[in-house]
This record gives sequence, structure tokens and C-alpha cells, in this order.
Amino acid sequence: MKLTDKKIDELNYQLTLDLTKEDYAEPQRKRITATRKNADFKGFRKGNVPESLIRKVYGEQILFESVNEVISKSLDEYIKSNKLNVLGEPLPAENQPQLEWKDGNDFTFVFDLAVSPEVSVDVVKEDTVTKYNITIDEKDKTQMVENLKKYYDEKKEEKSEEDIVKEVTERLEGQLKQEADWRFNRDIRDFFVKKADVKLPEDFLKRWLVSANEGKVSKEDVEKDFPAFAQDFKWQLVRGSLMKKYELKITDADMDEAAKAYVAYQYAMYGIGNVPEEMIAEAAKNVLADRKQFSTIEEQVEDTKVLAKIAETITVKTKKITSEKFRELK
Repeated sequence: MKLTDKKIDELNYQLTLDLTKEDYAEPQRKRITATRKNADFKGFRKGNVPESLIRKVYGEQILFESVNEVISKSLDEYIKSNKLNVLGEPLPAENQPQLEWKDGNDFTFVFDLAVSPEVSVDVVKEDTVTKYNITIDEKDKTQMVENLKKYYDEKKEEKSEEDIVKEVTERLEGQLKQEADWRFNRDIRDFFVKKADVKLPEDFLKRWLVSANEGKVSKEDVEKDFPAFAQDFKWQLVRGSLMKKYELKITDADMDEAAKAYVAYQYAMYGIGNVPEEMIAEAAKNVLADRKQFSTIEEQVEDTKVLAKIAETITVKTKKITSEKFRELK
């Protein structure tokens, strides 16, 4: 077996793997033995099916699996020995030679491989991000007051205009604060992604996204959505770099608190308030027991920690803006 590597650029490699029949003979033998042991053919006792029949019926599948076992092991060893932080997984190269899947043949496989870029970015006081203080639009306020009056009339609840105006003001202030906080965090992310000047192996990633989604998305879909994906992925790399730089850790308590907040938010979305603490705690445990949800919560906690660290370090410029002007911002 021979593995030849070619470094295309700082982020892209091409690996050529040449296999002889001796390279896949042992895994092939083991698979044939295992298949004979479990094969059930009429006229033969279990475990006594002739090897020639096994090869005739299962030979191509066994050959394919045996060769792929050798490929997988070889690529893994190369990646580990060279300490490469690989993006996705190796992909068959576009210049892959034509193969004839025949027992005893030699095979040549060519793979494209991409690595994660090294990310290093400083967070300093001179970095400046604007945080907007959004003022309430009187038209929105008046409209909401009128709607709330009608609502309480229908519910036959007596509410003074002063109480209704107060309630509307509090609701709008809370809503606008959430919008301003979301915008501030987004602008921090965009600022430091740009500052870090992260380069990605874009062509490889586009191909990998199509391959990883197994036909669920087309090349056109990936091309259309790639700018948003790339921006998010770059932020993940920057965030990971800053987690290490500032030695930020995620504790079990952090995860538990975030999961409870997520559960409480879900209840609130369905209009359910005042949920008993024990119900929220139990639901939070179930959320964290799910691997996919655990990863989502973990990313949210990491985001919160890094954004908070950045916000306390940089210069935050406060700017008052009307809700109408705020929504016109790109």
C-alpha cells in the first residue's frame, strides 16, 4: 500500500492511495469466514457453505467492504499522524481513476481533504460596536393600546387607560430591548469574523455539504445558502478560538440553567405561564438527554459566554434610534 499526499494550498490536500490485492486480502478473508459461519443455503449445513459459493454470491460486496475498510483505516492513520484538523471528511476527487471492482485487482483512490484554518483574533478596547437604544414609535403604541382595549372589552375585564398604556409601554420596551440585544450580538459576531479574516476552503465545503446531505440538497441549494452558512461557520471558528484564549469553560450548572430557560421559553410560546419548577427541571433533563438538543444548548451557552466576554472588553457605542429607522438597518 502506498499513500501519496499533495498539498494544494494551506487548506486543501489531495491524497492518492494505491492498494494491491495483498493490502485487502486479510480483511477479505475475515469477512468470507464470518459470512460462511452465518450463511444459510439450502443443501448445506450452517457454517459449511463452500467458500466458492460465498465468493460467487457475496464476493463483490465483500471485496467492496474489505477495500473500504483498508481505505478508512489508512486515511484515519494519515490524519492522526499528521495531526490534521479535518473539515467534514475526505471526498472522492474529481480526477478519481475509473475502477474495475474485480477480486485480485489493484486499486487507486484519490481523495480531496480540507483542514480547518488557524484562527487568531485579539479583542481590545479599541474595537467598537454600536448598541442601539430603540425608542417606541407612537403609532405602534397607539395601535397596540387600541387593540388591548378591545381585547379587555371582549374579556369583560375592567382596565383603566393608564394601566393599559403602562402595559403596552412595558411590552414594547421589552420587545425592542430583545431586538436591540439580538442586533448587538449579531454585529459583534460580524465584526470579529471580519477582523479575524477567516479563510475557508469554500469549493470543498460546498461539495461536502451536497455529499453529507445525501441528495436532500442540490448544488444550487448549497450555492444559494452558502454565504449564510460560511458566516455562521466562521463565527464558530472565531468563538472556539476565543473560548480557548480566555479559558472559558461550560459547567453542568450552565447547561442546566440554559436548558431550563429553553423549556420555559417553549412553554411561554404556547401561552403557558407559571409552570412549576419541578416540571421545568424534569423537561430540562429530557432536553439534555437528547444528543442533538444537548449540542444546540451547548452552542448557545458558548455563544453567551464569548459574547459577554467580548462586550465587557470592547468599546460599546450607544446610539438612540427610532424603531422605524432600526428596522431599515441592514
